Amino acid sequence: MLTFHTDETSRLCNGVSRRGFLKIGGLGVGGLTLPDMLRARAAGQSTRPKSVIMICLFGGPPHTDTYDMKPDAAAEYRGELKPIRTNVPGVDICELFPLQAKMWDKLAVIRSVAAGQSDHRDQETHTGYINGRPSFGSVISKLRGPSANGLPQFVNLRPMMSGLDSAYLGVAHQPFSPNGPAVQNLVLSRDMTVQRFDDRRKLLAAIDDTRRDIDASGAMAGLDVHQARAIDIVTSGEVKKALDFSKESAETRERYKGIEKFLIARRLVEAGVGAVTLDIGNWDTHFDNFKYLREWLPKVDRAVTSLISDLHDRGMDNDVLTIMWGEFGRTPKINERGGRDHWDPAMSVLIAGGGLKMGQAIGSTTARGEVPKSRPYKVQQVLSTMYQAIGIDPASSLMDGSGRPMTLLDNRDPVTELL
Repeated sequence: MLTFHTDETSRLCNGVSRRGFLKIGGLGVGGLTLPDMLRARAAGQSTRPKSVIMICLFGGPPHTDTYDMKPDAAAEYRGELKPIRTNVPGVDICELFPLQAKMWDKLAVIRSVAAGQSDHRDQETHTGYINGRPSFGSVISKLRGPSANGLPQFVNLRPMMSGLDSAYLGVAHQPFSPNGPAVQNLVLSRDMTVQRFDDRRKLLAAIDDTRRDIDASGAMAGLDVHQARAIDIVTSGEVKKALDFSKESAETRERYKGIEKFLIARRLVEAGVGAVTLDIGNWDTHFDNFKYLREWLPKVDRAVTSLISDLHDRGMDNDVLTIMWGEFGRTPKINERGGRDHWDPAMSVLIAGGGLKMGQAIGSTTARGEVPKSRPYKVQQVLSTMYQAIGIDPASSLMDGSGRPMTLLDNRDPVTELL
C-alpha cells in the first residue's frame, strides 16, 4: 500500500484543520470494472482529449476587489483598490492584476454567478451540488477510463476537501494526491527488480482471488481497479516524471517560484491528465481584507498569467480549460474590522482556454455588487459549460450506489457567451 499524506492547517473562520489522505490499496468499495474500461476505450476517445485545471481560491475571494470593481460606489463599498484598463476595451479589473490586464484577450470573466450556499464547502463548485455527488474530476476519470501511459485521470494538488471525492463512483476514481515526500516512491526502488515486483503482484492476485470468492458485495471490483492503477503508477514512473520540473529552464522555474503548483498543473495536463485541482492562498478575509489582498493578489496575477501564457506558447490553449473561483463572493459592504464576510448572491469566475470565446466580461452586478443585474448564472451552468467544452454531455447519467441513474447536472444551460 502506498500512502500520500499532507497536513495543512487553515485560517478559516470555522477553525477547520485540513488533512488530506490517499491510500492506494485496500480502500473502500465500488469502482470501474473491466467491461467499463473496454466500453470507454471503444467509445472512441480522441488521442488528446481536453483537460481541466480548476484553481480554487478557498475561503471566497471578494468579487468587488478583483474582477467586478465598483469605483463609483460609496467608500464603504468600493474599498481601497482601484480598477485598471485591460487590453480589451470596456473591461477593467483590479490594479493588482497588471499582468492579466495585458493579456485579457486570452481571458474572460463571468461577473454574475450566484452560489447556492455560504459555507466553506467546495461541493458545489466541484460537483454542482451541495452534497453527495462525485467531483468533476472523478466524473472525467469514470467516463474516460484509464490512461494508456499509467497516469491517473484526476490529480489533486491541494488538501483533500469535501467535494473532491468520487462519492458513489467508487475508490477507483478518487483523486490522486501526490503530496509530500512520498512522491519519491512513485518508481521502483533500486533493490526492487521488475521480476521481483511481478512476483509480488502475482502473490497479491492469488490472495485477492480468495477474497473475491468470499465477497458478495462487489467491493473487490473497485479494489482491483484501484490496485491496478497503483501498480501502473509505480511501474511506469510517468507520474514522477510529470511532477519533476527540474528539467524546466531556469527562467521557467524562476517565473513559478513560490507558485510551483501551477507549473506542476501545466506539466500534468501536458502529460495527459484529464483534471487537475489546485489552490493558492486563503481568502477568508473577515478582517484586514486589503492588507491580505495586497499580499496575495499579485501572486495570483503572476500564477495565472504564467500558466495561461505557457499553455498558449505550447499550443495547448484550446486543449486545456482553466477555471478559477471560490465558493462564493464576499459582502460588498466592508465590516467594522476592515474585512468582508461571506456572500453567496454574487461572485466572479475567471475562465481561460478550452476553445471558448475569450476577451470579455460576461454579465454584471448592481451598483454596489450585491446581486446580478444582467446575465445571471448559476454554478451548475458554469460546470455545464465546462463539460461541453471538454466533450462531455452534461446530460449524461452515472449509476449511484443503489443502481439509480444520476445525471451529471440538472441545470444544463451553458454560459452562451463563451460558446
